[in-house]
Amino acid sequence: MSEVEQFSALIGNIYDASLDPACWPSVLQKTCEYVGGGSAGLTSQETLRSTARIHFSWGSDPHYSRLYEEKYHRLNPAFPTVLFFAVEEPHSIVPDCITRDEFCRSRFGREWLLPQGMIDGLFCNVEKSATACSTFFVTRNLSNGFADDKMRRRFALVAPHVRRAALIGKVIDLKTVEAAALADSLDTLSAGMFLVDATGRIAHANASGHRMLAEATVLRAPSGRLGAIDAQADQALLDSCTAASRGDREIGRKGIAVPLKAHDGERYVAHVLPLTSGARRPASLSYAAAATVFVQRAAPDLPSPPEVIGRAFELTPTELRVLFAIVEVGGVPEVAETLGVAKTTVRFHLRQLFDKTGTRRQADLVKLVAGFANPVGE
Repeated sequence: MSEVEQFSALIGNIYDASLDPACWPSVLQKTCEYVGGGSAGLTSQETLRSTARIHFSWGSDPHYSRLYEEKYHRLNPAFPTVLFFAVEEPHSIVPDCITRDEFCRSRFGREWLLPQGMIDGLFCNVEKSATACSTFFVTRNLSNGFADDKMRRRFALVAPHVRRAALIGKVIDLKTVEAAALADSLDTLSAGMFLVDATGRIAHANASGHRMLAEATVLRAPSGRLGAIDAQADQALLDSCTAASRGDREIGRKGIAVPLKAHDGERYVAHVLPLTSGARRPASLSYAAAATVFVQRAAPDLPSPPEVIGRAFELTPTELRVLFAIVEVGGVPEVAETLGVAKTTVRFHLRQLFDKTGTRRQADLVKLVAGFANPVGE
């Protein structure tokens, strides 16, 4: 199979997973085969590290996946640096988040990465909010070697499609949906759902979709064609529907999230799912539809507490790591052991933190972080 054929088949499989989450492990396996990786996954983690979850994975040892969720997510030195990257931007853990030497010397590197033979990896943020961050990643192990230009190029091609499928899966609450029964099964969805053809003409809408059209504050349907109130968004929506009619690959980076604006200024977002191939194709046959369009209110684009703290006090990535290690694991000896550095190094960064934040004690730093996490609390 040529690279073009392999990529095309993979994109179709990714979109199938948006309707059936049971497909994700197989999709991640095929992603590794295309990109060149030893394991891959979709994870989410609260910005202040209290919980982490590996939603779907392939190639990972279940024992170590469980350990990450239970313990090692708190010790990952790449966090919270990953929060500063925009969604969908491909990045390498090393050196974009942390130097290789620091990563290897950390407790996370010694106890979690090394036993699994993981030596490198690429990631992109799928979604960010004030409280959590979702990430797509592909790792490299000893047999693969370090990430190269070929891996980076292929990862960048796949990442937008993985993100779109994951977001659509979230819209439908990750329940298995038979493609042929798509219209019937999503009628109770709170988001507006429309089956449309290549010109945007509506073949079917769910109850929420009909309500949005009747209100006409964000969407309209002149001559039966799905359109946006805002002229610029209207064209973007039409372009995405047209691209979807030409197949999974044609939609490219368009339609990942078409921003919509209501008359009252409220923000909405539309996700376009092609229905022209794969397990999704049966949904189009009864309606001559090219795509499903999901429309819902957009979540406020609020920065996470680590981002706010880092920018407010002009902290370096290393200072942020020390700050959150103090919050997570305790005093200087524990932080030094966790990060794999000397106690004198931790004390140096602590002094920098005290100077920049105007605090005097480690307890003050903990209280500072707590205040940013819950500004109305004590």
